[in-house]
Amino acid sequence: MSSTVLRADDGVPAAGTARPPLSHPPAPPGAAALRDTALLARADAPRADAEQRLAPATVEALGRSGLPAHFVPARWGGGDATFTRLLEEVSLLAEHCPSTAWCGALFAAHGRFCAYLPEAGQRAIWRDTPHTRIAAAIAPPAGTARAGADGWTLSGTWRPVSAVSHVQWVLLAAPVTDPAGAAGSAVRVFAVPAGRLVVEESWDAVGLRATAGHTVHARAVHVPAHLTFDLAEMLAGRAGPGRSRTHAAPAQLAGGLMFCATAYGAARRALHLWTQWATTPAKTGAVRTTAPAVATTLATASARIEAAGLLLERAAHRADTEPVTGSLVATNQRDAAVAAQMLADAVGELVRGGSHMLDARGELQRMWRDVHTVAAHAVLRVEATATAFAAAVGGAGHGAGSLRAPAGDAPR
Repeated sequence: MSSTVLRADDGVPAAGTARPPLSHPPAPPGAAALRDTALLARADAPRADAEQRLAPATVEALGRSGLPAHFVPARWGGGDATFTRLLEEVSLLAEHCPSTAWCGALFAAHGRFCAYLPEAGQRAIWRDTPHTRIAAAIAPPAGTARAGADGWTLSGTWRPVSAVSHVQWVLLAAPVTDPAGAAGSAVRVFAVPAGRLVVEESWDAVGLRATAGHTVHARAVHVPAHLTFDLAEMLAGRAGPGRSRTHAAPAQLAGGLMFCATAYGAARRALHLWTQWATTPAKTGAVRTTAPAVATTLATASARIEAAGLLLERAAHRADTEPVTGSLVATNQRDAAVAAQMLADAVGELVRGGSHMLDARGELQRMWRDVHTVAAHAVLRVEATATAFAAAVGGAGHGAGSLRAPAGDAPR
């Protein structure tokens, strides 16, 4: 996988205001569009991190990059593409701005989820363009959805919802009740036009600061039946009309992989920056890598990052090609979580292996914060994925949908 490094004012809308319109027509996706996005994102990354929002030009370029359309079914003009290609594209973009890459990966993932909508719902999302930007809050479910004669009434609060200020639609998961208000065990996902939701600016994270995962409120929003689907169907990865292999994959088969792609690219960038420092002569005139401690840090950190990349590449290949079983899902969960821990350890070693702790606003420090924020995500916690893997090895996992996501989160 290539690790080429390219060289090179949006106010958050007030609660309840209209969301940004789509640009028409979008540029054709491809390598050039992704490169343009990367260069714009890199130039704006320090400001985006400080002010906790992506620039409008970056958001528009991200829409044209092909990532929102990555998993959109081909009949709607989308890429209907692979997990392997997504890993390559997101990790490359993360070398320039991890927050932009994170949003791009989620736009792709949420397009995959929308393939579970009925035909009329898919048409509502993609009839004008396959590059529709979609945010989501899937797990844990929140709020309530009350069934009615002509659809559902959705109310509640969800957080965090990454990039919600830059999307046209939001997917929200909620337990359903009958018309009398009695709660059942079913949970549904509802596609809601972003302009019908109230956004509360609440994001203030250590890393991935420009992802702007604010809080969303739905106040008795009507959702017609064609804009909802059963969450269990998506988690299990059930096949259906017009769904390719990637659409029918269980949510946990590649959820961790798609998250970890951002950490992988950010770690590669951190290694590049640190290597530049290590191979530059110090004030004494000696190249720093002549010191055994520096040479050891370079060797071990680079090996960890490369090894994590191999785990992720293998997991993506399995997700694209191998028969889906409970064991395969658990193995991919394990590899993504272990890769995330390896990347966090490697970047932490780099930051400790020099004077970089004294540079609070430097790019290496930003990559360090972003990698650790990704690794802290519930889907990438080693303990939870280890339990699922041990259960699968022990024969407790029967079928792709039987291994549950780590409590408290899922791909958003």
